[in-house]
Amino acid sequence: MGLWTANLPALLGLSPYVVWPFLSISLILLPATAYALYNLFLHPLRVVPGPKLWAATQIPYTIVWLTGRLQFVVHDLHETYGDIVRVAPNRLSFTHPDAWRDVRGHRKNGQGEHGKDAIIYFNSRHNILGASREDHARFRRILSHGFSARSMQEQQPLITRYVDLLMQRLRERTSGKGGERHEAVVNLAAWFNFTTFDVIGDLAFGEPFGCLEESKFHPWVDAILTTLATVGTASAIQWYLPGMLSLAKALAPKRYVGAGLDNQTDLARERVARRLALSGGRPDFVEAMATAKADDGRMLTMEEMTANARLLVLAGSETTATALTAASYFLATHPDVQAKLADEVRTTFATEDEIDLFSVNCLTYMLAVLDEAMRVFPPVPRQLPRTLSPGRRRYLRTGLDIWPWAMNHSSRNFTEPEKFIPERWLPDEQYQGQHFYKQRQGALQPFSVGPRNCIGKNLAYVEMRLILARLIFNYDLALADGVTEPFLENRAFTLWLKRSLHVRLIPVERK
Repeated sequence: MGLWTANLPALLGLSPYVVWPFLSISLILLPATAYALYNLFLHPLRVVPGPKLWAATQIPYTIVWLTGRLQFVVHDLHETYGDIVRVAPNRLSFTHPDAWRDVRGHRKNGQGEHGKDAIIYFNSRHNILGASREDHARFRRILSHGFSARSMQEQQPLITRYVDLLMQRLRERTSGKGGERHEAVVNLAAWFNFTTFDVIGDLAFGEPFGCLEESKFHPWVDAILTTLATVGTASAIQWYLPGMLSLAKALAPKRYVGAGLDNQTDLARERVARRLALSGGRPDFVEAMATAKADDGRMLTMEEMTANARLLVLAGSETTATALTAASYFLATHPDVQAKLADEVRTTFATEDEIDLFSVNCLTYMLAVLDEAMRVFPPVPRQLPRTLSPGRRRYLRTGLDIWPWAMNHSSRNFTEPEKFIPERWLPDEQYQGQHFYKQRQGALQPFSVGPRNCIGKNLAYVEMRLILARLIFNYDLALADGVTEPFLENRAFTLWLKRSLHVRLIPVERK
């Protein structure tokens, strides 16, 4: 046998420099070709529509994911192929509103929920996001005390303090030495992040990050934002080499993982411990985590408190800031909508002091503006995926994706989906003489649905309404001259890599 293989080039009458590379390539290509052919013609998902190349191999999905533009491409695929698209050999994407319930909601007949994607949630079992079903129920019951209506009422002074500081900083930039007011250009995206990070920092750790006080990002917060792009690479590594992410991070340059990112758990633990050392109760999340008990009487461990507090910092700040930034962009580019909202706010309140966490609930048009902003520019462009529940072996390990960008921009779900029209969320409204006849309102679920929907929904709406109401009470908004970058074309890896939003703040003249 050895002699035969050694003389193979001679037997074929070819140069060994041709034969051996050819055989080597064949050994690689033949299994890959067989894999692709199986996926196309024998795989249980072969009947689901979608591009053939994407069905054959996950390479196209991965390449587009790494560009940060997969949410836009998936939308285009759904427009071509329909509400259900096969976007990878073992992955389906959905845009029909029923998918929210079917993929992420409570399942019928006592069946368990569709599982978390182990590759995505590999390192988050100690927080509410990636916990098992049993631990999630325990975490949610304990954390819910910090998000209750009573807690919202008790937290009003704390939240208002930072909104007051935001408005003070904006007034400083629109006031001259003699007290006269003038317009000024500010990066609202940054200022919203300063505010929401300080609020959630105080609620999660008992102390702010000092972003508003210093008018800049805290190093920890800056590390979170500047390393969001690494989520794309980390996910791709996990897809192809599960369990190798820790090694990749250890070998990568520090700039790859972001300055200070590796020691965030230690910093969070220190802050939680410092908060627990404070005497007297405070209406914040640490108080709830430290005192509340689950049904079985168990309390959170220090590790669980740290993991959940760290998660709350990101989830409770970045998404709210993104929604506010999008709303401000749309108001600045739609003067008619801004005028209608300004009329609602400025006729409802005679003074700024009247605007608080509860009085803003009467602003129906503002809620429509915020909902439409979250539809056109969803704060979370991709919901973290699920996998098909056990017990159906034919589809074992099938990924289930919901991309809110694709869901919200589907022409099957909304009339004129690319247009910013807050009126579509008002009852019995018409727009240019026509009803929104093609509108599946259930498609809009910015806080997800089911047992794992966003626990911070009420806090997010409170912050958004209060901040936007006070901003519009005091200023008209216009895009700064020279702003040419299309804001809506940000890249994203689960969360957006937001561009700056430079806006002209034009003080309202009052008699």
